Amino acid sequence: LGSSAQGNLDKLVTILNRYPDTDITVIGHTDSKGTDAYNQGLSERRANAVVSYLRNHNIATGRLKAKGMGESDPIATNDTDDGRANNRRVEFVITANEKMKQEAKREAGQ
Repeated sequence: LGSSAQGNLDKLVTILNRYPDTDITVIGHTDSKGTDAYNQGLSERRANAVVSYLRNHNIATGRLKAKGMGESDPIATNDTDDGRANNRRVEFVITANEKMKQEAKREAGQ
């Protein structure tokens, strides 16, 4: 991970610590250069690197899940350098964990 990515992740750690009753799925993506199999592995390694960083910064392992999408979900064209750069990314899905869901149901009177 580069220093820019680490800085962004440090900011995310601060936010995640404010909301401990959330689960985080880290989704890695690639551009279309290389084989499907290579890109799948690369996207998984990319997501796992972020998960490792978060674990090393005291985000509980049980909250984290890594997922690789390979080149299957581009957000830009793979025909240009800029487009490929945009497709090489990591995304986060942050959801309520079971404790938070149960508390919400209780508060709603269910």
